[in-house]
Amino acid sequence: MKNKGIYRDFFLHLDIMIMAGIFLAVLAFLFTMGPDAFTPLFIVLGIVTYMFSEYLTHRFVFHIKAPKNSILLKLIKRLHYDHHKKPNDLKLLFLPIWYSAPSLFALSLIFYFISGSMQATLSFSAGILIMFFVYEWKHYVAHRPLKPKTKFGKWLKKTHVLHHYKNENYWYGVSTPFVDALFGTLKDEKEVDSSETVKDLEKRA
Repeated sequence: MKNKGIYRDFFLHLDIMIMAGIFLAVLAFLFTMGPDAFTPLFIVLGIVTYMFSEYLTHRFVFHIKAPKNSILLKLIKRLHYDHHKKPNDLKLLFLPIWYSAPSLFALSLIFYFISGSMQATLSFSAGILIMFFVYEWKHYVAHRPLKPKTKFGKWLKKTHVLHHYKNENYWYGVSTPFVDALFGTLKDEKEVDSSETVKDLEKRA
């Protein structure tokens, strides 16, 4: 596949385009209200929040033991179980909009109740969305025939490949493995045994 087609698959994906539209709307409202000196701080806070949210959600929600409830099982299969079965399936590669948009709204609403400022909340939301796109792109690169040019990019892709093909209990960070280091799940691949359930999370005990 030519690189042009690979880039098109990402940027023209419906869920990505919808989130991009939301991002533009957030920026439009933010600039209408007028950014202030604290705007960069709140953007950075949104970025950091997404980094931790991404890790915690991936580890403790997407990797939960198979629920007995059929509806919950169906949801978690779409969100992550099926992605482990077919890691390179484009249809399973992106977070569905029915998950991404409500997650953004929930985090932003919590921040609004804490800050009491719509301007600060919009800045925070912009940071979340920036990191969301970083996450989706890094995840996309990890599963597609794209070769990162930087050492960090290559390392990032390697850790995610290890999560999918060696052991699902480590290397949860997709956009950045640094959070893994804080929680003890960033390991030397030589120290980790191969998992029999790495491609079938439903079979985990």
